[in-house]
Amino acid sequence: MSSFCAACGNSLAAGDRFCRVCGRDSSVASMAIPAAPPVRGAPAETSGKAIVSLVCGLLFFIPFVFVGAIVFGHLALSEIRKSAGRLKGEGIAMAGLVLGYVWIAGIPIVLIIAAIAIPNLLRARMAADESSAVAGVRLLIVAENTYSENHHDGGYTCSLSDLVNDRLISGELARGQKSGYAFELLNCRPESSGGINLKFQVVAHPITPNTTGVRAFCSDESAVIKVDSGGSVQGCLENGTVL
Repeated sequence: MSSFCAACGNSLAAGDRFCRVCGRDSSVASMAIPAAPPVRGAPAETSGKAIVSLVCGLLFFIPFVFVGAIVFGHLALSEIRKSAGRLKGEGIAMAGLVLGYVWIAGIPIVLIIAAIAIPNLLRARMAADESSAVAGVRLLIVAENTYSENHHDGGYTCSLSDLVNDRLISGELARGQKSGYAFELLNCRPESSGGINLKFQVVAHPITPNTTGVRAFCSDESAVIKVDSGGSVQGCLENGTVL
């Protein structure tokens, strides 16, 4: 509570008996005036653009969304500074901007890592496909020998479906394709007209050269597996290197 002189309106300090301006007795002439309550303005709102900037900065795994973090971050800062206290969220906008620029700075690093890693991954995948192809050729050799033993009147077969019917192969190999390689049985022929098939050839070549594999593999009734580094089936059969 504040006291004022009734005569001149001067503010009286605690303990003043007489007004320092007009000399009026404060005990007779003083009056109490309640202090006015403080006036409070509306609370500041958080800038929506600042929130969008931060969200975009956190969603860096979505391609190019970090651009939104930078754009909305700058817009939010400009909007907040011009709002005369009506908007807040400058820290949120700054966080969004920092994240956006961090992801932009990281793009060259990501590209360098990708340039190193992708070829290595491709080579590793091709090596795995080629190993699977060699295993497939070996399996077909075993299947052909078993088939020949079960069919003395016919010998070897050049039909994958015959091996499937005898339950000697299954799955992808039964369809002639496995791990990026195509498999074929060729040149089954008897020693004489009407005789049994005593010869066969099995070949495996990449379905997509230089992607699913590079080399071609082949074998025959001798069970010796050969390889052609250029991926040529004919080259493997004629001049292949023993694996």
